[in-house]
Amino acid sequence: MIRLFHVSDLHFGCEDRAAMDWFAACVAREQPDAVAITGDLTMRARSHEFKAACDWILSLNAKRLTVEVGNHDLPYFNLFARFFTPYARIRRIERLVERELDLPGVSIVPLKTTARAQWRFNWSRGWVGPGVLRKTIKAIEALPERKVVLVTAHHPLVEANTRGKALTKGGERALTALAQARATAVLSGHVHDPFDLVKDTPAGAIRMIGAGTLSKRIRSTPPSFNELRIEDGTVEVVVRTFGEEVATPDMLIDEVPPNAEPPGPGEPVAAVAGTR
Repeated sequence: MIRLFHVSDLHFGCEDRAAMDWFAACVAREQPDAVAITGDLTMRARSHEFKAACDWILSLNAKRLTVEVGNHDLPYFNLFARFFTPYARIRRIERLVERELDLPGVSIVPLKTTARAQWRFNWSRGWVGPGVLRKTIKAIEALPERKVVLVTAHHPLVEANTRGKALTKGGERALTALAQARATAVLSGHVHDPFDLVKDTPAGAIRMIGAGTLSKRIRSTPPSFNELRIEDGTVEVVVRTFGEEVATPDMLIDEVPPNAEPPGPGEPVAAVAGTR
């Protein structure tokens, strides 16, 4: 059996230090086969936040590690840096960013969903361009043998079970192409609540698996990460919670909300994010 720890939305600058220490201790003690971090390493892409994030990531006692970046990891206040050197502050972990992992019976392939600019007001939302999608599909097609294929991204590609249409540009097209390529699931974050949903596409069904957050920016569930147990082509998701034991079915949200963003300070929790 392959065990993968899937964690997301660390948000250094607003991190939950106790939850971070708990996760690091789980990695060191249990030694999963790999750790996948699906973006939003920082809160505002500031230098001191990236330093803290890189220090923590490099300190993890992980066998294998892959990292995605999120919309919060693009510079907010320096447009020159945002457009020309957006990831200069994470050069210390550059070898881990969008890294493909090859495990016995399992392959992890990245899909970039962040954009430096978009033709819409909210640049924090996801975008899957044709070139980015082709790169991911090509990587899947190049796999030497049929395996469980997990695609890592920051943004959920669609609002599953909701009527929203503007979450991730190109998301519907991407999910159909990934299903056509026989990907098993897309692992993502961004929502700050865990989920495990099945999306029907013209090319067949594909799973969407989201991790919660290890930050203080919780939505409707406590800090958590996902443990994926993979055996004989089957992927089981177990949500591991910090501070209190909550059964996995009670942690998983029923749908990806249309705004797909956690509430800001003082804002009410969205009703759509209620647990089962």
